[in-house]
Amino acid sequence: MIGITILILCLICIVTIVLVTYDTGEKKKPGTDVPDHKPTTRASYHFTVPEHWKNDPQKPIYFDGKYHYYYLYNADYPDGNGTEWRHATSTDLVSWTDEGVAIPKYTTPNGDPWSGSVVVDDSNTAGFGEGAIVAILTQPSAEAGKQEQYLWFSTDRGLTFKSYSDDPILPNPGTEDFRDPKVIWDQHSHKWVMTLAEGTKVGFYESDNLKDWHYTSGFETENIGIVECPDFYMMRANDGTYKWVLGVSANGKSIGKPNTYAYWTGDFNENEFIADHHEPQWLDYGFDWYGAVTFEEGKDKDQYNHRYALAWMNNWDYPHVTPNLNEGFNGMDSIVRQIKLTRDEEQSYQLVSQPIEALDQMVTSTDSLQQIKVNGSSTLDITGENYQLDADLSWSEITNVGLRLRESADKTRHVDVGVFVEGQYSYVNRAFTGQPDESDRYLESKAPFDVNKKKVHLKILVDRTSIEVFIDDGEIVFSNEIFPEINDQGITLFSEGGTAIFNNVVIKHFGKD
Repeated sequence: MIGITILILCLICIVTIVLVTYDTGEKKKPGTDVPDHKPTTRASYHFTVPEHWKNDPQKPIYFDGKYHYYYLYNADYPDGNGTEWRHATSTDLVSWTDEGVAIPKYTTPNGDPWSGSVVVDDSNTAGFGEGAIVAILTQPSAEAGKQEQYLWFSTDRGLTFKSYSDDPILPNPGTEDFRDPKVIWDQHSHKWVMTLAEGTKVGFYESDNLKDWHYTSGFETENIGIVECPDFYMMRANDGTYKWVLGVSANGKSIGKPNTYAYWTGDFNENEFIADHHEPQWLDYGFDWYGAVTFEEGKDKDQYNHRYALAWMNNWDYPHVTPNLNEGFNGMDSIVRQIKLTRDEEQSYQLVSQPIEALDQMVTSTDSLQQIKVNGSSTLDITGENYQLDADLSWSEITNVGLRLRESADKTRHVDVGVFVEGQYSYVNRAFTGQPDESDRYLESKAPFDVNKKKVHLKILVDRTSIEVFIDDGEIVFSNEIFPEINDQGITLFSEGGTAIFNNVVIKHFGKD
């Protein structure tokens, strides 16, 4: 994605983090409060930038027993331009340690580093040594700022990178949008494959050595705007079939779709991707899940059974609206989720998502409730700021059913999650709490729902400034920013137009509320 000028207060901060909690000499369990217990809007269990600004994630890679995660970072927010690659590591994808800036900006004639991808060159195809870490990324060239692809390499296990050349390894062919290279090793062709965002097209390229690339094909998209941050990988579905998946960050607003992660399943003949269906599916129906990346399980694991995914929790229509600015930072990711490929009743393939199990290590207490029948509303005695709530809802005849979360004592402020039976959709509505959209265009995110089932399972993850909702088996997910007041911590069950039954209500509290 294009590196942009970004504005916020400067702040100097200690460099070691564990997830989102800062270290003063002794690492703390993720989710615990800072020593003086001052109120904070910093997320309890989501990855946040230590200071200043972050946006695009880069696909994490696994080596030396750790996941290595690079992301776009601007230390000069608000007064200076440009992004660089900052580095964090984790063994469990929940707790993170900051490793500092790995690829600095403005050290070559070609401007700042934008999005790309990083690979481990185990076979020394590029000639930098076995196991060298190679990054291929977009930079605005010294010649008229054209978007071109450059190679950086690391021989110190990804801590620092050197520029291979001031010349691009993939020059711009004459198009305005030519960015965000995603590079994978194709086991079948024994070649490196690159996907590149080229306006409304995804370009495919191949290479033997990561330095010399040639074009093989293009995949055209329609009605989802300029695509960014392409993603390409193979998965094995639950029926044993192997399928290729092509994903992009897209803008479907004009056709009533999300502006998150669109994807297609299909086949790849070593040169061209052929989609199963023309229309894309969506991995998230919320407002704030952009620049997403997926990545493999750790080394020596099954690479095709499942993957992990994370995204930047923000939206380019309101990127600088957040209470986090008062604490000197702006940048949070979604939780890491596990994704699997399943075959549905219509014989089509789709990705389903679930939160990773490692989040359970952060649970400090659990509330479990008996069956609750609701006709109208029922406020629980339980409150919470950071938690995961699971519930099975069922009904016979109703019009609307769900939960009001982060609710104020006077019931006027809340976030609503549920199923609107009359409208036949599931939803997350943030119109009645603090939220970033001043245009009132992004108040209720929704997705089609088969109300004839007369039941739904909700898995809801709430943090200080976010809510993520997984519907049923993760067929539908919503990821949204929310900015509730700190004392708004009520939980109310509701049913309109009839009685609903809430079963198996379990609330796992993260950290200290």
